[in-house]
Amino acid sequence: MEKQPNPLLWHCVFVLLMCAAAFGIYQAVQSVDYTWRWERIPQYIAYQAEQQTYADFDGTVVASNNGALLLQNDLDPQQHQAIAATGIQVAEGDTIFRGDVLATELSWKAGPIAWGIWVTVKLSLVAGVFAILLGTLAGLARLSPNPALRYVAVTYVELIRGTPLLVQIFIVYFFIGTVLNLDRFTAGVAALAVFTGAYVAEIVRAGISSIHKGQMEAGRSLGLTSAQTMRYVILPQAFKRVLPPLAGQFINLIKDSSLVSVISITDLTKAGREIVSSTFSPFEVWFTVALLYLVLTGSLSFVVRRLEHKYARSN
Repeated sequence: MEKQPNPLLWHCVFVLLMCAAAFGIYQAVQSVDYTWRWERIPQYIAYQAEQQTYADFDGTVVASNNGALLLQNDLDPQQHQAIAATGIQVAEGDTIFRGDVLATELSWKAGPIAWGIWVTVKLSLVAGVFAILLGTLAGLARLSPNPALRYVAVTYVELIRGTPLLVQIFIVYFFIGTVLNLDRFTAGVAALAVFTGAYVAEIVRAGISSIHKGQMEAGRSLGLTSAQTMRYVILPQAFKRVLPPLAGQFINLIKDSSLVSVISITDLTKAGREIVSSTFSPFEVWFTVALLYLVLTGSLSFVVRRLEHKYARSN
């Protein structure tokens, strides 16, 4: 009987390897003549902005029946301006002139990194939806008995997979975007969707091909058309099989979305580049950007693993 490995031993080995890697990184950091300024980073994620309330007219500060402060117009005592309950900088009885500051409130605002995350997520989601649609159609066309559809799908897949994404982004934005008057975001979505769709097409084709041909024959024998059999019998089974490679492709999509910064879309990467140019703190900024990309891709991996476990239990 084969001896089973000791899980505790190998967990300890893993922890030691991680500690060794962390120690190596620490030593490398210490050897670099660089002043770390991590305290600069949080303000680019979220910050407290001042919002000041100014007097609209000359008047006197008075108290209302409920105790709130109001600015009463000297020329028209019936005209009042409400003063915020927080951050008040005046008192009852003060004489105020037009343009004076009545109150200063602090409110949380999203910084450029937070906006960059939002743009990256939105870009990836929209491009991912179109990539699934385009890739599914192209994958079905690859298996079509119609030679015209099959050749078009093959040409599309080979053309897109054989050229760099960066070049495709330039072509879509500067050529196709100029002809069709596309904005930057639309051009970025189109380039990412077309690029990812080519890989999704091959994944879908492989998933459908992995289903036994007897499934199609069984569906037809039950009175279903070819389209109905594909929709209700083949594709649900194929989806379970292609879920892991699809997840990997969409993780790549999130990372590939960083390339749209070359056409001035302020995603997470471009936001990081702009912050570096203003703070001269490249290491802190790029480590933060890398960590945020890891959070996005790790979250997607977690969701996919949950789906896999769900489908495994249903089987």
